[in-house]
Amino acid sequence: MNGTDTKPTTHVPKKPKLSETLISDSEIQSEFSHHDSTIARINNGSFGSCPQSIISAQQSWQLKFLRQPDHFYFNGLQKGIIESRQVIKSLVNADHVDEISIVDNATTAAAIVLQSVSWAFSQGKFKEGDGAVMLHYAYGSVKKSVEAYVTRAGGYVIEVQLPFPVASVSEIVDEFRKALERGKRNGRKVRLAVIDHITSMPSVVIPVKELVKICREEGVEQIFIDAAHGIGCVDVDVKEIGADFYTSNLHKWFFCPPSVAFLYCRKSSNVNDLHHPVVSHEYGNGLAIESAWIGTRDYSAQLVVPQVLDFVNRFEGGIQGIKKRNHDVVVEMGEMLAKAWGTQIGCPPEMCASMIMVGLPACLGISSDSDTLKLRTHLRDNFSIEVPIYYRAPKDGEVNLVTGYARISHQVYNKPSEYHKFRDAINQLVHDQFTCARLKL
Repeated sequence: MNGTDTKPTTHVPKKPKLSETLISDSEIQSEFSHHDSTIARINNGSFGSCPQSIISAQQSWQLKFLRQPDHFYFNGLQKGIIESRQVIKSLVNADHVDEISIVDNATTAAAIVLQSVSWAFSQGKFKEGDGAVMLHYAYGSVKKSVEAYVTRAGGYVIEVQLPFPVASVSEIVDEFRKALERGKRNGRKVRLAVIDHITSMPSVVIPVKELVKICREEGVEQIFIDAAHGIGCVDVDVKEIGADFYTSNLHKWFFCPPSVAFLYCRKSSNVNDLHHPVVSHEYGNGLAIESAWIGTRDYSAQLVVPQVLDFVNRFEGGIQGIKKRNHDVVVEMGEMLAKAWGTQIGCPPEMCASMIMVGLPACLGISSDSDTLKLRTHLRDNFSIEVPIYYRAPKDGEVNLVTGYARISHQVYNKPSEYHKFRDAINQLVHDQFTCARLKL
């Protein structure tokens, strides 16, 4: 599940101090009892989930600030953030805590990196027409950031056209090489590669280590890994991956409250002009310090990371055990749904993590992105099921194609009955000869 091949990664975070008493099933359900029990919530990938004990820890931090803000600011905040950075450093195998900055989310991290690229263009370090490579399936907000910071500064953006469904890692590698070749035509230089570790929609684990290696061989100057779903979902060893920058949210798959993420900046990188886009009193003191104070706001989500690690270590095998069980179950549920509907999953099991794409029956008539939103709303309002839908446009000559895919997630609170409920809802729609054409936004 490291996105490079079918073999597991060699890095495991330093042996976690696992709890002597493992969390029970009833305790897991209690930790997430604030979830709406009427909803089949099989969409952890969008917003994540936070257990009750961590919500309580967060509220404790919030009250410390509200009780005596000056004491909190001068004696608690920076110490707490450094402790969180230390936890993240160990989780991702960074060399030094100074390589870890804590930010709101992966979108903020992308803005930090791309802002520095924009400055490189404006200062003449990069030339107009120099290229930036990114995946066609890059997250929408990151695409917008590339447009805002790179395209407007004079950069030329090359999108890697990835296949979907995807059958093998080699398909992704081949398309990536082709994109780099296009980027280097006419003597242009490729200055930046933006690579997802796990694409959002459709969800596929990308062979990041292999793509980083190709970038180094081809002289790409800066490599940024957008791993919004990384921590808690796939194995992350920033030294093995070898990119200049790596970001991951901690609220999606690591149980932190929204929203908190980290940005790893490799010390050996030749990029040192990195600043938080919100400028405050700490400007110029290094990205990690700048990010730790961007004005009066709620920093509690950033401060509970040590408590989240304690929560994770109550599970058998800690974070490694959680990842493996989530992967195994989501594959099992995905294959069950595909069999029930006579469709297929969107990639081999080794190319998914805790999310998997499952083809929906073609007779539902999903023919546009608008249809996916209408169907998703219909499932929420009429069947109490929360699941995102992806539209895969047919290519020339393709007929009777599966054009709609559901992205199902699995997290520790999910139960098989939720996926069975989804199966039965789609079967009911098929039985009723339902089509998306009936629905209005």
